[in-house]
Amino acid sequence: MATDAPVRPADWAPFPDDPRPFRPARSDRSPAVRLRGVIGVDEDVLDWVPEERARYTRYGAIVVNTALLGGVSMALAMGTFRSDLPLAVVILVAVVWFWVVLALDSWLVSSTHGVPARNPLRVLLPRLVLSVLLGLFIAEPLLFQIFDKEIHQQIAVGNEEKVSTYKGMLVSCNPADGSDTSGRAACGKYQLKVEGSTAQLRDDIQRNTARTKAMRAQVDGINKTLNAKMATEQRECARDKWIWYGDVADVSQTCERARADSSSYRTTSKIKRYEGELENLVAKGRTLTARMEKAGDAYQPALQRSIDAKTRQRAAELDDDGILTRAHALEAVAWSDWYAGFVFVVLHLLILAVDAMPVLAKLMSGCTTYDTLLTARLDTSRRLHSDDLQVQHACATMEYEVRRHRIEQDTSERMRRLEHDHGLAQAERAALFRAELDARAARILRGD
Repeated sequence: MATDAPVRPADWAPFPDDPRPFRPARSDRSPAVRLRGVIGVDEDVLDWVPEERARYTRYGAIVVNTALLGGVSMALAMGTFRSDLPLAVVILVAVVWFWVVLALDSWLVSSTHGVPARNPLRVLLPRLVLSVLLGLFIAEPLLFQIFDKEIHQQIAVGNEEKVSTYKGMLVSCNPADGSDTSGRAACGKYQLKVEGSTAQLRDDIQRNTARTKAMRAQVDGINKTLNAKMATEQRECARDKWIWYGDVADVSQTCERARADSSSYRTTSKIKRYEGELENLVAKGRTLTARMEKAGDAYQPALQRSIDAKTRQRAAELDDDGILTRAHALEAVAWSDWYAGFVFVVLHLLILAVDAMPVLAKLMSGCTTYDTLLTARLDTSRRLHSDDLQVQHACATMEYEVRRHRIEQDTSERMRRLEHDHGLAQAERAALFRAELDARAARILRGD
């Protein structure tokens, strides 16, 4: 019976002739490679730790989601603050901003790969600050949309208060009776120029009244003096002061002097002219008063129309969609009560955390096995590069030695050639010299 027992398990199968190695793992060809490529993951290194593929895939998804959030935020901002722009322009700007955020976050993340575990905070903290600044820019349009209804209500209430205050200043600085308010410093920019204003007429009446009063005082003074002179004349020329020459009566010289004095004063004092001027001033005063009453009836409606027109113009000038106006309204809404402020702060922190999540995820995950392998590869590449530089330096040094030796040999050869040529030239000159001497000696011997 023992011989019938199987020697191998039933599920046993022989190993293939060429088994797949355990490491590195087979390359991943799924779409997740593109997500990891966004954050600069080296797939050749990641093949040695395939267990971290899921981590870095989600890491890339976080970066893409942050860029999408930035694109949506920019689209909302452009649609809110520049509602006159065409839809195609809004989409184009949103796509460009999506690409900018994606490129920036991709750099922020990819530059942290292989960070040594001993100083991650020093490397990641500046990137976290930059990420938070970017998140602030992305978060504001989203908060504007979340609190859109409250912001519009706050802007409407604020504009209504501004218009009411402006109208109150116009009414205060432009009284219905036309009185002058130019002496008030607060009314400098609230003065209105309305035709038919009673202010000028009132000034004319005041000046005419002053002149009438002065002229009346002058006329009364002249009349008082003239009356005194006339009384003196009547007293000196009375019947009981006559001088009788029989049946003929005559006035005294004192009476004649009194008559001459009163007549002369009546002429020199110009009382008739002054009385005429006084009558003209009194008539002018009555005319101005009548005009004042008529102008008041027409000026008040014209003033009210001018105030209403200025108020409507001020209301039209107030901004209700500007970014600063909405920002101030959002601030007022956020701090209107403690709960609104709490919601505002929580939403702000939440959006900032989402926007800064690429760097936060790296900071929270710490140094991974992929970082360790990448650091080792970088160190190896650095050493290989250093060795390659040393080899290149050695090769260049030897090449320079060969070139130097070749130059030295060439120089020696050229010097030998120069010396040989120089010796030949000297020998030729000596031979020519001896030939010349021999020729001269021969001529001398022949007696030539």
